[in-house]
Amino acid sequence: MILIRHNMPRWLIFLLDMLFVLFSIFLAYMLRFNFHVPESETRGWVLVFTIILITRSLSFIIFKTYAGIIRFTSTEDAVRIFLVIMGGSVLFSGGNVVFYYFVNAKYLIPFSIIIIEFMTVVLLMVTFRVVVKIAYLELMNPAGSKNKVIIFGAGEAGLITKRALDRDLGVRYKVIAFIDEDKNKIGKKLEGVDINGLDRLSELLAANEIDNMIISVQKLKPEKKKVIVEACLPYRTKVFTVPPVSSWINGELSYNQIKKIRIEDLLEREEIRLDDDRIRNELEGKIIMVTGASGSIGSELVRQMLNFNPQKIILIDQAESAMFDLEVELTSKYDFKNFEIAIADICNEVRMDHAFALFKPQIVYHAAAYKHVPMMENNPSEALFTNIKGTRIVADLSVKYGIEKFIMISTDKAVNPTNVMGASKRIAEIYVQALNQKGKTHFITTRFGNVLGSNGSAVTLFSKQIEAGGPVTVTHPDVIRYFMTIPEACRLVLEAGMMGKGGDIYLFDMGKPIKIVDLAKKMIQLSGLEIDKDIKIKFTGLRPGEKLYEELLNDAENTLPTYHPQIMIGKVRQYNLESVSKEIESLISLFDKQDNIAIVKKMKEIVPEFKSKNSEFEKLDT
Repeated sequence: MILIRHNMPRWLIFLLDMLFVLFSIFLAYMLRFNFHVPESETRGWVLVFTIILITRSLSFIIFKTYAGIIRFTSTEDAVRIFLVIMGGSVLFSGGNVVFYYFVNAKYLIPFSIIIIEFMTVVLLMVTFRVVVKIAYLELMNPAGSKNKVIIFGAGEAGLITKRALDRDLGVRYKVIAFIDEDKNKIGKKLEGVDINGLDRLSELLAANEIDNMIISVQKLKPEKKKVIVEACLPYRTKVFTVPPVSSWINGELSYNQIKKIRIEDLLEREEIRLDDDRIRNELEGKIIMVTGASGSIGSELVRQMLNFNPQKIILIDQAESAMFDLEVELTSKYDFKNFEIAIADICNEVRMDHAFALFKPQIVYHAAAYKHVPMMENNPSEALFTNIKGTRIVADLSVKYGIEKFIMISTDKAVNPTNVMGASKRIAEIYVQALNQKGKTHFITTRFGNVLGSNGSAVTLFSKQIEAGGPVTVTHPDVIRYFMTIPEACRLVLEAGMMGKGGDIYLFDMGKPIKIVDLAKKMIQLSGLEIDKDIKIKFTGLRPGEKLYEELLNDAENTLPTYHPQIMIGKVRQYNLESVSKEIESLISLFDKQDNIAIVKKMKEIVPEFKSKNSEFEKLDT
């Protein structure tokens, strides 16, 4: 027992291997002569035994077959033993031929003995190592205490996943079944484990108290992924996914790379098809500026731009720590060095003018903005300063320096705004749209809803609350929102930016709206927890400026289709640049007074559809 728990001494392994050889020679003679070895054969035993034992011992020492840690025996160890024993047997056969033709016209070792000894030694040495490994695994991880696992996918990835679990001795796992949709595999076994059809998943979950489901299939359709997860949730079975092969370390999957499935994985849609050639024609060899570059949208835009070979990317943000993280990611993970970092506030006109003059960008993606609704409701002057004045500065500089395209990232909260943040973004939209009348710069606005995993999003908040043990706070049981994944939103921004001719607002197909309370429930269940038992859901009431549902279009607007099924053009009201500029200048002048009521009142004059909700500014609507 002690030897199993600890590394067995090498000398002991070598001694046991030699005993196996000695036994194998004796057994070979017994089997060859039906347990009645003639005296003519036994007279040569001393020479035969000596030759075989010396040859085997030297080969074991040279190739160190005894040096492996037995409890970690692998297929490679078994192959090495087979080749070493085979090499010795080939030497015996060669020696036999030499002895026959040049010494005594007879074989020193009968070929049948060589074959039987070879097979027996291989069998004994490999079996011994496997038995020790199994005994160790059972001692350290009794079968009754192992986590039961089902693997979806009985192909190569599924097999590699099972072996990764078997190899990881720090975790107790036992694969109960494989699930696969290939009818040619169903009913068969893979390394002794049954392969079942997807129709048997619920039955297996109910009968075996499965702890974990691991989805090994690469690029599984979102609809199928949802079916698997929905089947697992009632049984509190945790669902994991295997990462893409490209992220495996040295082509080998490790257990630590297998991650819990995220809510983003369930809400994603079929991968958006981009017109890569047209985007490449737009971005390749260009100097591109991204404001808000370290934010969730800005940083993802940068990552996706790398695929289109820009000449240089200018990263603008005032968050130094986040910018440092992005710099490290670009240089170490993507090996991309054609970028410049400018720590700058977009509201600082002198600093921004210097950046434009120094770097001479050709395309600007404007993602810098304050986006948190309650925060801006309590700080209207900051929403005014950053979202409106900051946008005006960057947009005006784009005209001054002859930028080809200016793409602004907006929000669905700019439609029929009920809060200061949404109204500030709508005013920025109006200015950018009107500015398209001036100069050669094409101004394009992209408008979409909430992005999963962005800073301050419901998903990020819920994740932290679940990790802390709850409660999960939802403002209202009827609140619904549209959601997109960050990569999906950024792909559409690149596509819309490429197709835009100026002055248009592009709207994205956000899919079906989702009730926030349902989102919270599913995230709790995905964590393997039970609602109202392990984690409670607490309703806190609508926050200042928050509404029950979001819209992507003003009531008076309509849309036109584009060649891309998920991108539409919003036909919106056109504004005169001169009158818009005067109104916005008047609004910005109110910043120094820090009078929130005056600021919001002016916003409502510029955007008449701005009607406050759950806010102190509702009194201005009467």
